[in-house]
Amino acid sequence: MKELWVDIRPWKKALATAAIESGADAVVVEDAVEIRKLGRICTIAPDGDLVLGKDVEEVQITDKESEQLAVKKAAHGPVIVSTTDWTVIPLENLVAQSDRIIARVHDRKEAELALSILEKGVHGVLVSADDPQVVREIARMIKGPSARVQLEAFTITTIRPVGMGDRVCVDTCSLLSAGQGLLVGDTSSGFLLVHAETLENPYVAPRPFRINAGAAHAYLVMPSGKTSYLSELRAGDPVLVVDAEGTGREAIVGRVKIERRPLLHLEAESTGARVSLMLQNAETIRLVRPDGSAVSVVDLSVGDQVIGYSTEGGRHFGMAVKETIIEK
Repeated sequence: MKELWVDIRPWKKALATAAIESGADAVVVEDAVEIRKLGRICTIAPDGDLVLGKDVEEVQITDKESEQLAVKKAAHGPVIVSTTDWTVIPLENLVAQSDRIIARVHDRKEAELALSILEKGVHGVLVSADDPQVVREIARMIKGPSARVQLEAFTITTIRPVGMGDRVCVDTCSLLSAGQGLLVGDTSSGFLLVHAETLENPYVAPRPFRINAGAAHAYLVMPSGKTSYLSELRAGDPVLVVDAEGTGREAIVGRVKIERRPLLHLEAESTGARVSLMLQNAETIRLVRPDGSAVSVVDLSVGDQVIGYSTEGGRHFGMAVKETIIEK
């Protein structure tokens, strides 16, 4: 997820309010006293959480020398880069050499350009505008759908009860819709889309904020593209909610429940890929069919199709690595 910073120099309460309400990651202010009265947010100021000129640098790009200075400073922390003429910003060079570049932008058009440079874009943008609506508009662009995942159909090959184990319910701070869920798998090379508890059931009311995601050891695809073990999740962590079309957005974990329950072992295959997943053996746990509809694990049969995601296996602390790793 890209970073959204807002420059509130000189102080403007309306701009500060817009930054907080839009979910900005940080604000640059002359002093942190006033904004702390409005809400909690990372402040970059002489008395802030981060100190400008120490933890965060600013560089005006005017020539090759200043560009090289920005790259040098970025080796030690985030660098805000700006210029009076956006047409000559050598953002391509900066992005190619550093993942810590924050580009000063004045409107949505500039933000879109900065965030798409060399496809991966800058690490974030610092919005410098007098209009709070500009902050909200850029925030919607950054904080909206965060990823596109290439989903594919998998054919169920194995369904078998395996006994008791610790399963993890992920309760988010968002109300999810039909077709949405989390990508979970026993290995780092394959994941199934586990549906949120949005549907009516004779035995329990819908809990559209909850995904009964799988056993404690399972991998979860995160917004950053890394993976996390389900058992590692904590309140306040971001997770990647994906719908049946593969559109992803970030949701915040409100609570994680780990309880001992009977488990099912599912295996599924697609062309050249295999997925394995341990899920609770209960009617309310559902996967997603290729048409976007939810199907309970108790109604699944060998030969049925569900959707998931395959990628290269091999992770080190959640990051994909190029090495010989066998998972089975």
